[in-house]
Amino acid sequence: MKKFFIGFALVSLLIAGVLSYFASGDPDGLDKTVEDTGIAEHAQEHPFAGSTFADYALGGDDKFTGLAGVLGVIVVLAVSFGLFWFLRKKSDA
Repeated sequence: MKKFFIGFALVSLLIAGVLSYFASGDPDGLDKTVEDTGIAEHAQEHPFAGSTFADYALGGDDKFTGLAGVLGVIVVLAVSFGLFWFLRKKSDA
């Protein structure tokens, strides 16, 4: 079981760090619909628009997309592990 989780973490980091550079910069279906219907004209910047990980980049620089993905995976895995550890059933032993 431990090998599975290590493998899962490594594959997740590989996908986030390498394949994220091949992601399309074109808008997805929802973004395209919002733009076509005029809803986007009323959009406002969200509170985290200037944050470190805004727009799937590190500090707004597209060269660091993979690093932002790797850091995101690490944060998600750490929070998930922490929650599972905290909420686990405690044995009587």
